[in-house]
Amino acid sequence: MRSLDVLNHPFREQFEVFLDEHRRVLDNCLEGMTEEQARRSLVPSRTTLLGLVKHATFVEKVWFDEAVTCRPRTEIGLPATPDESFILDEKDTIATVRKAYREACEASRKAASALELDDLLHGNRRGPLPLRWVYLHLLRELAQHGGHADILREQILSA
Repeated sequence: MRSLDVLNHPFREQFEVFLDEHRRVLDNCLEGMTEEQARRSLVPSRTTLLGLVKHATFVEKVWFDEAVTCRPRTEIGLPATPDESFILDEKDTIATVRKAYREACEASRKAASALELDDLLHGNRRGPLPLRWVYLHLLRELAQHGGHADILREQILSA
């Protein structure tokens, strides 16, 4: 073990604990929802509970597939833009979206496990970024979307 690994371990472990907590929040926002409730639109944007989890799947794949492997989004099967990742089609159900999200999260964990916090990911459009930056960015994004999901779920359940 390199000396930096000893110093990075507590930070990395905490990053991963927080990431998994926020991942669970998004996954659990669909718990007990009907298909109609999960698709219900309460805001002018494309944001729905099901759309948020589908978008989170996109985010995981952008950061831990595209950025790590340098494969283009078309090859991975991702939409070109984040906004498009909220679009739901007929095959998107609570079960299929949750399954895809859980699989994407597991693939992200595996991809990151081979990396150090300061390793650069070269496949993102912003240019090379260290895994540490990616973890912080993902924490910010998942926390934001978890808050959106919490508010939407509260509105749906109180209706």
